[in-house]
Amino acid sequence: MKYRRMKAFALSPVVLAVVAACNDGAGTGKLTLAVTDAPVDGATSVVVQFTGVEVKPANGSARSFDFAAPRQIDLMALTGTDSDTLLDEVTVDAGHYEWVRLKVDANEDGVMDSYITLTDGSQHELEVPSGDQSGLKLHNGFVVPAGGSASFTVDFDLRKSVHEPMDAADSYKLRPTLRIVDNSHVGAIAGTVDNTRIVDGCTPAVYVFAGSGVTPDDVDGSGVEPVTSGAVRLNESNGHYEYTIGFLAVGDYTVSFTCDAANDDPAADDALTFTSQDATVVEDQTTTVDFGP
Repeated sequence: MKYRRMKAFALSPVVLAVVAACNDGAGTGKLTLAVTDAPVDGATSVVVQFTGVEVKPANGSARSFDFAAPRQIDLMALTGTDSDTLLDEVTVDAGHYEWVRLKVDANEDGVMDSYITLTDGSQHELEVPSGDQSGLKLHNGFVVPAGGSASFTVDFDLRKSVHEPMDAADSYKLRPTLRIVDNSHVGAIAGTVDNTRIVDGCTPAVYVFAGSGVTPDDVDGSGVEPVTSGAVRLNESNGHYEYTIGFLAVGDYTVSFTCDAANDDPAADDALTFTSQDATVVEDQTTTVDFGP
């Protein structure tokens, strides 16, 4: 496998109205939180309106950071190693945190605050069930060091999360499968797919599974599930089909290419055909995995 250095992630600032007094004394640290996405087929945009972030220290009350104005973020624009910042080095108490909650406006109320745009150009409301009460909550713990900084990225895996309604008049459902990664211990996997593999009717994607030698499976909520996935797209400048999957924790993975991504219904057990290779992710580097003829 080949490795190359990763580019620094660009983090955009956000204006916050902090709902709690800042503690700038001893025992504090800086927290940065960003969002990224593993894409879904059949859509050109998946917009979620965020209103703030709440974090819960292990020994204290939850603390909220509410945005001065709601932020609409197109998750489909944040693939590969792209991300968008929700919290930018805010001061928090140092120590262990039990959970983080992303506050969203995503109700079936006739307001296009969160929505999905399909490839046919139609737009549909995007609803997070119980999102107005519970938001998007991650129970993965993390630590903010005293006098230091911690930076994390939340990955929305839209391939697992977006559910088409039974009734076309209803809203699409976003039941997110979220993972949070420590940006100080991540790398990426990227590569090319030989043009001969992209046959008529192919919807190409690369799935990444934790561990070497894994037998890949579809997304269906049971059995072997991918950590994340990435779309394969034509680079018109060089004529090559390419992919990039970022924010992967250091370790061993099985990297699997499929032409059947459009047939992967997260609510069903689908038979997909994969070609796989093993790869190792190294901190702050990109591992190259190419799929040849």
